[in-house]
Amino acid sequence: MKTLRLILGDQLNKTITSLKGCDPKTDILCLYEVQEEATFVKHHKKKIAFLFSAMRHFAEELRQAGHTVLYSKLDDPRNTGSFRGEVERTLAAHDINKIVVAHPGEYRMLKEIESWQSAFDIPVEIKPDNRFLASAEEFNNWADGRKQLRMEYFYREMRKRYSILMDGDEPVGGQWNFDPENRNPPQTDLTIPTPFENTPDALTQDVLEMVADCFSDHFGDLQPFHFAVTRRQAKKALRLFIDERLALFGDYQDAMVEQEPWMYHAHISFYLNCGLLLPLECVEAAEKAYHEGTAPLNAVEGFIRQIVGWREYVRGVYWLKMPGYSDLNFFNATRNLPDFFWTADTDMNCLRHSVTETKVNAYAHHIQRLMVLGNFALLAGVDPDQVNEWFLIVYADAYEWVELPNVTGMALFADGGQLASKPYASSGSYINKMSNYCKNCRYRVTKKNGPDACPFNYLYWDFLTRNRNALKDNPRVGMMYKTYDRMKDDKKQAIRDDSQRFLEKLS
Repeated sequence: MKTLRLILGDQLNKTITSLKGCDPKTDILCLYEVQEEATFVKHHKKKIAFLFSAMRHFAEELRQAGHTVLYSKLDDPRNTGSFRGEVERTLAAHDINKIVVAHPGEYRMLKEIESWQSAFDIPVEIKPDNRFLASAEEFNNWADGRKQLRMEYFYREMRKRYSILMDGDEPVGGQWNFDPENRNPPQTDLTIPTPFENTPDALTQDVLEMVADCFSDHFGDLQPFHFAVTRRQAKKALRLFIDERLALFGDYQDAMVEQEPWMYHAHISFYLNCGLLLPLECVEAAEKAYHEGTAPLNAVEGFIRQIVGWREYVRGVYWLKMPGYSDLNFFNATRNLPDFFWTADTDMNCLRHSVTETKVNAYAHHIQRLMVLGNFALLAGVDPDQVNEWFLIVYADAYEWVELPNVTGMALFADGGQLASKPYASSGSYINKMSNYCKNCRYRVTKKNGPDACPFNYLYWDFLTRNRNALKDNPRVGMMYKTYDRMKDDKKQAIRDDSQRFLEKLS
């Protein structure tokens, strides 16, 4: 009798719990490329190619380690197109007495796997997902009894638990958070290193050809393709970040520059979120750089907070709040997603660049996502379901566990404050401060009203006025309502007129 050990496409690490206790003589390791997963939303071409190539390379590594691997390619004529169909096909061909899988990253997949025991009349063991530093149960215990969940306090507990940047019981440097030092606008003389680039091998070329043939109608550019697709390559990408970018990551992590999509960011979320890298090894590499004097504390702490803080926190919120979290729409936003989120055909330079770079790279850094794309969707009142779907489609690091809380909770405040304490709404002044986008924009960021004014400027106030009843008791936005109330009537009318004109044209 054999055990079917299913490895999902975001679990590509030999330490995954589904491989623990594996007997290479009897157990079958199964990896399936399925149409259903590639098209439940129409994922970016580059995202599909990245994951399928990484899966195929991982399967080869497992074979070389002596395991029996059953790999189902998407274009195999026998492929049923779904996980259920592929599992059923495997059970019919082999004498299987149990299915073992690590806890999936998405709620819909968990429900699917939980149905197999009854459907196939065979035991299904779902093991904890050890690619994270806090289990869902541990997060739930931390959250229990708290009136509000705030990442900062969870982050501090994680730092203590894993002794990260700690001096005994106190944080190194005397404070937990160096965020105020990490908001520098871009300088004109920045020298930004070339990002990690991997040359596709023959296996990856086969995947690229298949994706070009099978997913030609999906969003995004397939070429050039430079992702790491093995753990060894991903570790090189991490090392390159530590050596060349980490020192200035903190200073410029919020900065945006035309033609510089990668800036000083790590670009390792692709690899963390599919298992090629593990969180603690990334944290330890950064902490080592600090202790060796090659990276300052504000940069190292900021990087570590993204992994130990936000990444772990949003996953905890996701599993704590699902399935109802995906239905939240605090502002009752109903506007359709504008076409320029797909075409980049807009006069707003910041949005045009952010969408174009997303199309080319299947990547945009967190401030482009939050304060340009997400901010616009928030101010314009776009339907959260459509915004969530777009973010899930276009980014190669996007899985629902990380995408949904960041969009619904952080970008759109559609959860009413369960994740963040206030809406991250901003006028054009923030984008002007943190980028050089406004210099080459058709609109003028210094103008508040009229046909040449930056739409962010009047949409910001229009958003606040439309949603005053929902936000009036939020202490973090109360000051802005006082500012609005002091405006003259003609100014308020100009805000309404400009916003109505812009949004009608948008529709």
